[in-house]
Amino acid sequence: MSGETVSGKAAVAVAVANARAWSVRRTPVFWLTLSVLSCVGGFLTWFWGAWSGGLDVAETCALSKGQKYDDAYRREHWREPSQLFPLHNKCNASYDLVPAWVNPMLVLLAFLAVAGLIAAVWATVVRLRRLWQRCRPTSAL
Repeated sequence: MSGETVSGKAAVAVAVANARAWSVRRTPVFWLTLSVLSCVGGFLTWFWGAWSGGLDVAETCALSKGQKYDDAYRREHWREPSQLFPLHNKCNASYDLVPAWVNPMLVLLAFLAVAGLIAAVWATVVRLRRLWQRCRPTSAL
């Protein structure tokens, strides 16, 4: 029974150590790197979605995707393929060449980029404040 208690205490100690390792304050560089990588991922995702129709949309619809190309629909909705967000490139009213995961991923990566930038600024301010408090002379009263 004492073996179970010791191993149980060891498991708790490992869990606490893991929690402390995760809760360590992240540096501004960590948050800035998260923001930059989110921007790169967002650009690559946008590029994938924007070029999902290829150069010849009618050919892509008919040959690659097996969908009917509706020229009347495309003429009526001519602005959709040229929008920056949300990305759409439809063959007809019911089939979009842009994968369904692209637009939600763009939102998520944009959120991560902004949150990472805010966290980097916050972490920098906190570090500078602590550094200033350490360097400030204290009164001997």
